Amino acid sequence: MPTMEVIRPGMLTLIQDTGRYGAGAQGLSQGGAVDLHAFCWANYLLANDANSAMLEITLGQAEFHVLQDCHIAVTGADMQPQLDGVPLPMWQSIEVRKGQRIVFGFARSGLRAYLAVQGGFKVPIILGSASCVPRNQLGGLHQGTGLEKGDTLSARQVSVSALQQQDRLSVSRQASARFIPDYNQPIQLRVIESYQQASFSDSNKQRFYSGHYTVSQETDRMGCKLAGEPIHAKVEGIVSEGIALGAIQIPPNGQPIVLLNDRQTLGGYPKLGCVARIDLPRLAQARPGTEVMFKRATLAEVIEQWQQFSRFFGLSL
Repeated sequence: MPTMEVIRPGMLTLIQDTGRYGAGAQGLSQGGAVDLHAFCWANYLLANDANSAMLEITLGQAEFHVLQDCHIAVTGADMQPQLDGVPLPMWQSIEVRKGQRIVFGFARSGLRAYLAVQGGFKVPIILGSASCVPRNQLGGLHQGTGLEKGDTLSARQVSVSALQQQDRLSVSRQASARFIPDYNQPIQLRVIESYQQASFSDSNKQRFYSGHYTVSQETDRMGCKLAGEPIHAKVEGIVSEGIALGAIQIPPNGQPIVLLNDRQTLGGYPKLGCVARIDLPRLAQARPGTEVMFKRATLAEVIEQWQQFSRFFGLSL
């Protein structure tokens, strides 16, 4: 039986899980939730499996009709969500009833909100993932495109472990305030330099690390384009090679691009390094005009933090 109906899909609402891994050789993007922090918290609050599919709502203006009683959680950008006209608390589990309406306004901070249902949404699995990737025309209910008015979504059967926590969920499970980001703050991203860092002079690297960049309007799930002090490599291009999540490409105009989940699988621009994966969720919520700075990091430091994050949420990426 369907759990929710889409009344308004908003600017862009996509079904996402943690991503489609192992398909790069076929030219397919990874996909998955770009703000993994908010995604993981939404599933955790509902005692879902860490990879349970949910909705990624970009910019807001979405509305859903609840078709059967269930528990939900909303995390990420503050889109002033309401349940039947009453403010809906974020970053905690909430019980909703058949016939109620969930309405999202425009995002006041951040870009993307996540709406999860207990058990996760039951959607087609393609190459191991439910992730919707528009550029690949793959995933979701409409071959990679966003949800449409009239679409219905069903929740998967709730696991035994989640059922055991049902009583606690009725009271509500809530994220501690220290884990809820302030999306209005400037961003500092830690960088692990790649082997191509030798293609950049010391003066160019100094400009990069001391510079202040702003997120441009030309930013999407493929990558975050930045505007600021240009830097240049000693070469304008390289032989195309695989691109990692968070890679910092430097095109001929000298303006950095941080590659995100829907990035192309190959690229020929030199790369200064890679943004620590644990830092990428903040960039995923950065609105155009947000200030971004970079600093060098040690691999050991960011690996330890990523491992702590993965263990806490039960990720196996």
